[in-house]
Amino acid sequence: MDPQALYSTWAEVDLGAIQGNLRYFGERTGRAVMAVVKANAYGHGAVPVARAALEAGARWLAVARAEEALELRAAGLEAPILILGYTPPAQVPQMVGSRVSMTVWSQEQIRGAALAAREGGGTARLHLKVDTGMGRLGVQIMGEALELARAVRAAQGVLLEGVFTHFARADEADPQPTDRQLARFRRVVEALEGEGLRPQWVHAANSAAALRRPETWYDMVRVGIALYGLEPSPHCPLPEAIRPALAWKASLAMVKIVPPGRGISYGHQYITSRAERIGTVPVGYADGLRRVEGNQVLVGGVRAPVVGRVTMDQVMVQLDGVPLARPGDEVVIIGSQGDERIRAEEVADLWGTINYEVTSGIAARVPRLYHGA
Repeated sequence: MDPQALYSTWAEVDLGAIQGNLRYFGERTGRAVMAVVKANAYGHGAVPVARAALEAGARWLAVARAEEALELRAAGLEAPILILGYTPPAQVPQMVGSRVSMTVWSQEQIRGAALAAREGGGTARLHLKVDTGMGRLGVQIMGEALELARAVRAAQGVLLEGVFTHFARADEADPQPTDRQLARFRRVVEALEGEGLRPQWVHAANSAAALRRPETWYDMVRVGIALYGLEPSPHCPLPEAIRPALAWKASLAMVKIVPPGRGISYGHQYITSRAERIGTVPVGYADGLRRVEGNQVLVGGVRAPVVGRVTMDQVMVQLDGVPLARPGDEVVIIGSQGDERIRAEEVADLWGTINYEVTSGIAARVPRLYHGA
Protein backbone atom coordinates (compact mmCIF):
# COMPACT_ATOMS: atom_id res chain seq x y z
CA MET A 1 0.00 0.00 0.00
CA ASP A 2 1.13 3.55 -0.73
CA PRO A 3 2.68 4.89 2.51
CA GLN A 4 0.86 8.19 2.00
CA ALA A 5 -2.40 6.34 2.54
CA LEU A 6 -1.23 5.25 5.99
CA TYR A 7 1.27 7.76 7.35
CA SER A 8 1.69 11.51 7.60
CA THR A 9 5.48 11.20 7.70
CA TRP A 10 7.75 8.18 7.27
CA ALA A 11 11.29 7.09 6.51
CA GLU A 12 12.11 4.71 3.68
CA VAL A 13 15.17 2.51 4.20
CA ASP A 14 16.80 0.73 1.26
CA LEU A 15 18.21 -2.45 2.74
CA GLY A 16 19.69 -3.33 -0.62
CA ALA A 17 21.84 -0.21 -0.41
CA ILE A 18 23.03 -1.23 3.05
CA GLN A 19 23.91 -4.70 1.79
CA GLY A 20 25.78 -3.26 -1.17
CA ASN A 21 27.68 -0.88 1.07
CA LEU A 22 28.66 -3.70 3.42
CA ARG A 23 29.85 -5.90 0.55
CA TYR A 24 31.94 -3.01 -0.74
CA PHE A 25 33.92 -2.89 2.51
CA GLY A 26 34.29 -6.65 2.68
CA GLU A 27 35.63 -6.78 -0.86
CA ARG A 28 37.80 -3.69 -0.49
CA THR A 29 39.51 -4.76 2.71
CA GLY A 30 39.39 -8.54 2.47
CA ARG A 31 38.66 -8.52 6.20
CA ALA A 32 35.75 -9.49 8.37
CA VAL A 33 33.22 -6.64 8.68
CA MET A 34 31.59 -5.60 11.94
CA ALA A 35 28.33 -3.78 11.17
CA VAL A 36 27.78 -1.03 13.72
CA VAL A 37 24.05 -0.88 14.46
CA LYS A 38 24.05 1.14 17.68
CA ALA A 39 21.53 3.96 18.19
CA ASN A 40 18.85 2.06 16.29
CA ALA A 41 21.28 1.61 13.40
CA TYR A 42 21.91 5.36 13.25
CA GLY A 43 18.16 5.87 12.99
CA HIS A 44 17.63 3.29 10.23
CA GLY A 45 16.22 0.49 12.43
CA ALA A 46 18.52 -1.89 14.28
CA VAL A 47 16.88 -5.26 13.69
CA PRO A 48 16.12 -4.97 9.95
CA VAL A 49 19.53 -3.43 9.26
CA ALA A 50 21.36 -6.04 11.34
CA ARG A 51 19.53 -8.86 9.60
CA ALA A 52 20.30 -7.39 6.15
CA ALA A 53 23.96 -6.83 7.06
CA LEU A 54 24.36 -10.42 8.21
CA GLU A 55 22.75 -11.70 5.01
CA ALA A 56 25.30 -9.62 3.08
CA GLY A 57 28.23 -11.19 4.92
CA ALA A 58 28.80 -9.23 8.14
CA ARG A 59 30.60 -11.39 10.69
CA TRP A 60 29.87 -9.23 13.74
CA LEU A 61 27.35 -6.69 14.98
CA ALA A 62 28.27 -3.79 17.27
CA VAL A 63 26.06 -1.88 19.68
CA ALA A 64 26.66 0.70 22.38
CA ARG A 65 24.60 -0.73 25.25
CA ALA A 66 23.34 -3.98 26.69
CA GLU A 67 19.73 -3.13 25.90
CA GLU A 68 20.59 -2.81 22.22
CA ALA A 69 22.25 -6.23 22.24
CA LEU A 70 19.23 -7.82 23.89
CA GLU A 71 16.94 -6.31 21.24
CA LEU A 72 18.94 -8.12 18.57
CA ARG A 73 18.94 -11.39 20.50
CA ALA A 74 15.17 -11.13 21.09
CA ALA A 75 14.75 -10.81 17.31
CA GLY A 76 16.49 -14.16 16.89
CA LEU A 77 19.87 -12.88 15.67
CA GLU A 78 22.58 -15.28 16.86
CA ALA A 79 25.64 -13.62 15.32
CA PRO A 80 28.46 -12.36 17.55
CA ILE A 81 27.60 -9.00 19.12
CA LEU A 82 30.04 -6.62 20.79
CA ILE A 83 29.00 -3.91 23.23
CA LEU A 84 31.38 -1.09 22.38
CA GLY A 85 30.55 0.91 25.50
CA TYR A 86 30.00 0.40 29.22
CA THR A 87 28.09 -2.57 30.59
CA PRO A 88 26.70 -1.97 34.11
CA PRO A 89 27.70 -4.76 36.53
CA ALA A 90 24.12 -5.90 37.09
CA GLN A 91 23.77 -6.61 33.36
CA VAL A 92 26.95 -8.68 33.03
CA PRO A 93 25.35 -12.06 33.93
CA GLN A 94 22.67 -11.61 31.29
CA MET A 95 25.29 -10.67 28.69
CA VAL A 96 27.26 -13.80 29.51
CA GLY A 97 24.12 -15.91 29.24
CA SER A 98 23.18 -14.24 25.96
CA ARG A 99 26.65 -14.76 24.49
CA VAL A 100 27.18 -11.04 24.06
CA SER A 101 30.78 -9.83 24.06
CA MET A 102 31.71 -6.94 26.34
CA THR A 103 34.34 -4.23 26.27
CA VAL A 104 36.62 -4.08 29.32
CA TRP A 105 39.40 -1.84 30.59
CA SER A 106 39.78 -2.74 34.28
CA GLN A 107 40.58 -5.61 36.62
CA GLU A 108 37.25 -5.08 38.35
CA GLN A 109 35.35 -5.70 35.11
CA ILE A 110 37.32 -8.89 34.48
CA ARG A 111 36.59 -10.17 38.00
CA GLY A 112 32.91 -9.39 37.58
CA ALA A 113 32.79 -11.18 34.22
CA ALA A 114 34.58 -14.22 35.68
CA LEU A 115 32.15 -14.37 38.60
CA ALA A 116 29.16 -14.17 36.25
CA ALA A 117 30.63 -16.95 34.10
CA ARG A 118 31.21 -19.23 37.10
CA GLU A 119 27.76 -18.67 38.54
CA GLY A 120 25.99 -18.97 35.20
CA GLY A 121 28.04 -21.75 33.71
CA GLY A 122 28.86 -19.82 30.55
CA THR A 123 31.82 -18.02 29.02
CA ALA A 124 32.40 -14.29 29.37
CA ARG A 125 33.65 -12.98 26.03
CA LEU A 126 35.75 -9.85 26.39
CA HIS A 127 37.37 -7.28 24.13
CA LEU A 128 40.11 -5.15 25.68
CA LYS A 129 39.78 -1.47 24.81
CA VAL A 130 42.98 0.55 24.37
CA ASP A 131 42.73 4.34 24.54
CA THR A 132 45.35 5.49 22.04
CA GLY A 133 44.11 9.06 21.78
CA MET A 134 40.33 9.26 21.90
CA GLY A 135 40.32 10.08 25.61
CA ARG A 136 37.19 8.08 26.16
CA LEU A 137 37.10 4.45 27.34
CA GLY A 138 40.15 2.19 27.54
CA VAL A 139 43.57 1.72 29.11
CA GLN A 140 46.26 4.20 28.10
CA ILE A 141 49.44 2.40 29.17
CA MET A 142 50.82 -0.66 27.43
CA GLY A 143 51.80 -2.23 30.72
CA GLU A 144 48.21 -2.01 31.96
CA ALA A 145 46.95 -3.63 28.77
CA LEU A 146 49.35 -6.52 29.28
CA GLU A 147 48.29 -6.94 32.89
CA LEU A 148 44.65 -7.09 31.91
CA ALA A 149 45.33 -9.62 29.17
CA ARG A 150 47.24 -11.78 31.68
CA ALA A 151 44.36 -11.47 34.13
CA VAL A 152 41.91 -12.73 31.51
CA ARG A 153 44.17 -15.66 30.70
CA ALA A 154 44.35 -16.57 34.38
CA ALA A 155 40.61 -16.32 35.03
CA GLN A 156 38.26 -19.24 34.61
CA GLY A 157 35.30 -18.93 32.26
CA VAL A 158 36.67 -15.82 30.57
CA LEU A 159 37.87 -15.51 26.97
CA LEU A 160 39.87 -12.60 25.56
CA GLU A 161 38.20 -12.49 22.16
CA GLY A 162 39.55 -9.17 20.95
CA VAL A 163 41.59 -6.05 21.48
CA PHE A 164 40.72 -2.76 19.82
CA THR A 165 41.05 0.99 19.71
CA HIS A 166 39.08 3.83 18.14
CA PHE A 167 40.44 6.67 16.02
CA ALA A 168 39.48 10.22 16.90
CA ARG A 169 40.57 11.95 13.68
CA ALA A 170 40.74 9.37 10.89
CA ASP A 171 38.20 11.37 8.88
CA GLU A 172 40.40 14.49 8.79
CA ALA A 173 42.83 15.62 6.10
CA ASP A 174 45.84 15.51 8.45
CA PRO A 175 47.03 11.88 8.79
CA GLN A 176 49.43 12.50 11.68
CA PRO A 177 47.00 12.14 14.63
CA THR A 178 45.88 8.77 13.30
CA ASP A 179 49.50 7.80 12.65
CA ARG A 180 50.26 8.43 16.32
CA GLN A 181 47.25 6.46 17.53
CA LEU A 182 48.09 3.56 15.26
CA ALA A 183 51.70 3.49 16.46
CA ARG A 184 50.54 3.25 20.08
CA PHE A 185 48.08 0.50 19.25
CA ARG A 186 50.65 -1.40 17.22
CA ARG A 187 52.99 -1.48 20.23
CA VAL A 188 50.24 -2.99 22.38
CA VAL A 189 49.43 -5.64 19.77
CA GLU A 190 53.11 -6.54 19.37
CA ALA A 191 53.50 -6.84 23.14
CA LEU A 192 50.48 -9.14 23.32
CA GLU A 193 51.91 -11.25 20.51
CA GLY A 194 55.23 -11.45 22.33
CA GLU A 195 53.53 -13.07 25.33
CA GLY A 196 51.25 -15.31 23.30
CA LEU A 197 48.24 -13.22 24.32
CA ARG A 198 47.13 -11.87 20.95
CA PRO A 199 43.38 -12.59 20.64
CA GLN A 200 41.59 -13.74 17.52
CA TRP A 201 40.13 -10.33 16.72
CA VAL A 202 42.33 -7.25 16.55
CA HIS A 203 40.34 -4.31 15.19
CA ALA A 204 40.92 -0.59 14.85
CA ALA A 205 39.47 0.75 11.59
CA ASN A 206 36.27 2.76 11.62
CA SER A 207 34.53 3.81 8.38
CA ALA A 208 37.07 6.50 7.56
CA ALA A 209 40.08 4.28 8.23
CA ALA A 210 38.49 1.41 6.31
CA LEU A 211 38.24 3.76 3.34
CA ARG A 212 41.69 5.35 3.59
CA ARG A 213 44.10 3.46 5.83
CA PRO A 214 44.81 -0.19 4.86
CA GLU A 215 47.44 -0.47 7.59
CA THR A 216 44.64 -0.17 10.18
CA TRP A 217 42.55 -3.09 8.92
CA TYR A 218 44.05 -5.90 11.06
CA ASP A 219 41.52 -8.77 11.38
CA MET A 220 38.28 -6.82 11.09
CA VAL A 221 36.94 -3.38 10.14
CA ARG A 222 34.09 -1.68 12.00
CA VAL A 223 31.78 0.06 9.55
CA GLY A 224 29.31 2.52 11.00
CA ILE A 225 28.35 5.75 9.24
CA ALA A 226 29.43 4.58 5.78
CA LEU A 227 27.27 1.45 6.08
CA TYR A 228 24.32 3.81 5.70
CA GLY A 229 25.76 5.64 2.70
CA LEU A 230 26.67 8.71 4.74
CA GLU A 231 30.11 10.28 4.51
CA PRO A 232 32.36 10.25 7.60
CA SER A 233 33.23 13.92 6.99
CA PRO A 234 33.72 16.42 4.16
CA HIS A 235 37.41 15.39 4.13
CA CYS A 236 36.44 11.75 3.69
CA PRO A 237 33.99 11.49 0.78
CA LEU A 238 32.46 8.20 -0.22
CA PRO A 239 33.15 6.33 -3.45
CA GLU A 240 30.32 6.24 -5.98
CA ALA A 241 29.68 2.57 -5.23
CA ILE A 242 28.30 3.47 -1.79
CA ARG A 243 24.68 4.62 -1.78
CA PRO A 244 22.62 6.42 0.89
CA ALA A 245 20.01 4.15 2.41
CA LEU A 246 17.49 6.51 3.99
CA ALA A 247 14.87 8.89 2.61
CA TRP A 248 12.58 10.87 4.91
CA LYS A 249 9.23 11.88 3.49
CA ALA A 250 5.81 13.31 4.36
CA SER A 251 2.51 14.17 2.71
CA LEU A 252 1.36 17.66 1.83
CA ALA A 253 -1.72 18.05 4.03
CA MET A 254 -3.12 21.39 2.90
CA VAL A 255 -2.49 24.20 0.41
CA LYS A 256 -4.07 27.62 0.70
CA ILE A 257 -3.65 31.18 -0.49
CA VAL A 258 -2.68 33.40 2.41
CA PRO A 259 -3.23 37.15 1.86
CA PRO A 260 -0.41 39.69 2.28
CA GLY A 261 0.53 40.82 5.77
CA ARG A 262 -0.44 37.58 7.53
CA GLY A 263 1.85 35.89 10.05
CA ILE A 264 2.80 32.25 9.67
CA SER A 265 3.34 29.94 12.66
CA TYR A 266 4.21 30.79 16.27
CA GLY A 267 5.63 34.23 16.86
CA HIS A 268 4.88 35.37 13.32
CA GLN A 269 8.55 35.41 12.39
CA TYR A 270 7.42 35.13 8.80
CA ILE A 271 4.91 37.63 7.37
CA THR A 272 3.53 37.15 3.86
CA SER A 273 4.63 39.98 1.59
CA ARG A 274 1.93 39.25 -1.00
CA ALA A 275 -0.74 36.65 -1.58
CA GLU A 276 1.29 33.46 -1.15
CA ARG A 277 0.65 29.75 -1.60
CA ILE A 278 1.35 28.17 1.77
CA GLY A 279 1.37 24.42 2.31
CA THR A 280 1.18 22.57 5.61
CA VAL A 281 3.30 19.44 6.10
CA PRO A 282 2.64 17.12 9.07
CA VAL A 283 6.20 16.81 10.35
CA GLY A 284 7.87 18.78 13.13
CA TYR A 285 10.56 18.92 15.77
CA ALA A 286 9.03 16.00 17.67
CA ASP A 287 9.84 13.95 14.56
CA GLY A 288 13.43 15.21 14.43
CA LEU A 289 13.10 18.23 12.13
CA ARG A 290 15.13 20.89 13.90
CA ARG A 291 13.55 24.21 14.90
CA VAL A 292 15.98 26.36 12.94
CA GLU A 293 15.61 28.81 10.07
CA GLY A 294 16.46 27.84 6.53
CA ASN A 295 14.96 24.35 6.26
CA GLN A 296 13.92 23.29 2.77
CA VAL A 297 11.91 20.38 1.40
CA LEU A 298 11.23 19.00 -2.06
CA VAL A 299 7.75 19.23 -3.55
CA GLY A 300 7.16 18.30 -7.17
CA GLY A 301 10.90 17.99 -7.68
CA VAL A 302 11.43 21.62 -6.64
CA ARG A 303 12.95 23.05 -3.48
CA ALA A 304 10.43 24.80 -1.28
CA PRO A 305 11.44 26.84 1.78
CA VAL A 306 10.01 26.17 5.20
CA VAL A 307 8.52 29.46 6.43
CA GLY A 308 7.73 30.40 10.00
CA ARG A 309 8.83 28.42 12.99
CA VAL A 310 8.94 24.64 12.93
CA THR A 311 6.25 23.43 15.32
CA MET A 312 6.06 20.16 17.21
CA ASP A 313 4.07 18.28 14.58
CA GLN A 314 3.81 20.52 11.51
CA VAL A 315 5.66 22.97 9.30
CA MET A 316 4.56 25.41 6.63
CA VAL A 317 6.23 25.69 3.24
CA GLN A 318 6.10 28.44 0.63
CA LEU A 319 4.80 26.94 -2.62
CA ASP A 320 4.79 29.87 -5.06
CA GLY A 321 7.55 28.06 -6.93
CA VAL A 322 5.42 24.90 -7.16
CA PRO A 323 2.12 26.15 -8.61
CA LEU A 324 0.83 22.64 -9.31
CA ALA A 325 1.34 21.36 -5.75
CA ARG A 326 -1.79 19.82 -4.28
CA PRO A 327 -2.75 18.16 -0.99
CA GLY A 328 -1.56 14.57 -0.97
CA ASP A 329 1.64 15.31 -2.87
CA GLU A 330 4.83 13.70 -1.61
CA VAL A 331 7.20 15.95 0.35
CA VAL A 332 10.85 14.96 0.72
CA ILE A 333 12.84 16.13 3.75
CA ILE A 334 15.90 13.97 3.04
CA GLY A 335 16.32 12.17 -0.27
CA SER A 336 15.66 12.63 -3.97
CA GLN A 337 12.69 13.77 -5.99
CA GLY A 338 12.96 14.34 -9.70
CA ASP A 339 16.38 15.82 -10.43
CA GLU A 340 16.73 17.41 -6.99
CA ARG A 341 18.23 15.89 -3.87
CA ILE A 342 18.56 16.97 -0.24
CA ARG A 343 21.40 15.08 1.44
CA ALA A 344 21.67 14.40 5.15
CA GLU A 345 25.03 16.20 5.00
CA GLU A 346 23.33 19.34 3.67
CA VAL A 347 20.78 19.25 6.46
CA ALA A 348 23.57 18.75 9.00
CA ASP A 349 25.40 21.83 7.72
CA LEU A 350 22.26 23.93 8.11
CA TRP A 351 21.65 22.62 11.62
CA GLY A 352 25.25 23.09 12.70
CA THR A 353 25.80 19.41 13.38
CA ILE A 354 26.83 16.18 11.62
CA ASN A 355 24.94 13.67 9.50
CA TYR A 356 25.17 11.09 12.31
CA GLU A 357 22.94 13.26 14.48
CA VAL A 358 20.47 14.02 11.69
CA THR A 359 19.52 10.41 10.98
CA SER A 360 19.83 9.09 14.53
CA GLY A 361 17.63 11.99 15.63
CA ILE A 362 14.67 10.95 13.51
CA ALA A 363 12.12 10.08 16.18
CA ALA A 364 10.82 6.61 16.88
CA ARG A 365 7.30 7.76 16.05
CA VAL A 366 8.35 8.14 12.40
CA PRO A 367 7.63 4.73 10.84
CA ARG A 368 10.51 3.03 9.03
CA LEU A 369 9.48 1.29 5.82
CA TYR A 370 11.92 -1.22 4.30
CA HIS A 371 12.58 -2.34 0.76
CA GLY A 372 15.37 -3.61 -1.43
CA ALA A 373 16.61 -6.73 0.39
